[in-house]
Amino acid sequence: MRRGRESNRNKSQTDLYVFLTLILVSFFSLFFSVRGDLVDLKDAGLSIFSGIRAGINGISTFFSQTVLSIQELAILRREHSELLARVARYEQLERSTAEILQENFRLREQLGFSENLNFRHIPAQIIGRDPTNLFSAFVINKGRQAGVRVNMPVIAYHNATQGLVGIVINAGAFESLVMPLHDTSFFVSSRLSESRYEGIVEGRGSADLPLLMRFVNRRARDEINMGDMVITSGMGGFYPPGINIGRITRINYLEAELSMELELEASIDFSRLEFVFVISEETDD
Repeated sequence: MRRGRESNRNKSQTDLYVFLTLILVSFFSLFFSVRGDLVDLKDAGLSIFSGIRAGINGISTFFSQTVLSIQELAILRREHSELLARVARYEQLERSTAEILQENFRLREQLGFSENLNFRHIPAQIIGRDPTNLFSAFVINKGRQAGVRVNMPVIAYHNATQGLVGIVINAGAFESLVMPLHDTSFFVSSRLSESRYEGIVEGRGSADLPLLMRFVNRRARDEINMGDMVITSGMGGFYPPGINIGRITRINYLEAELSMELELEASIDFSRLEFVFVISEETDD
């Protein structure tokens, strides 16, 4: 009986030990299993948060770079505008310099002509047109204070030659009015520089029309050539002799007349005329 009880007790203890052993094994198995899952969850969480952080960082970098690009673009536009304005100023300075050089050249040219001119003269500049005779008479910036008087002849230097411009018809204190040679009221005694035949040159109302030399002796027809120069003869006392008037461009033979007519191109280009010289009197030379 006793032996049977001891046998049952031993079996119970054995079962207890086996049960506790199983519990421990299960516990450790469960512990390591749960730890692995926790490690996986931690790694997954780190990956997710790393991706979110990288996305936020990328968006932030994109917007910051965009803002910087816009600022740089604004700076570039401002600098571009400043450079364009600077280039425009340089171009204006270049044009002004070129104009000044051209003006100096023209003035030196006029000065050289003035120094070699064999007449006492008064240099002047054209400053306007007669409002009552817009296409003919013009105003110069010298008057009685400078010695300008009515009926004084006016010449100019242009295209490396001197030529007759007109005559003073009104002299104010500081300005004067000049009638050009193409005016219909203008007449000047003239002669051909080569053959020495004489005539009268008159205007035809416009600088675009040729001058007309009338009353040229018919005997001159064989001695006249196209391009011959016509000059002042000095007859009448208003104009000194030898001033260029123009060159022959056409010869008109009048069969029923004892004279012929010549058409002339004026020596002076009135469309580009700026400076003139008023002749006061001829020098002893």
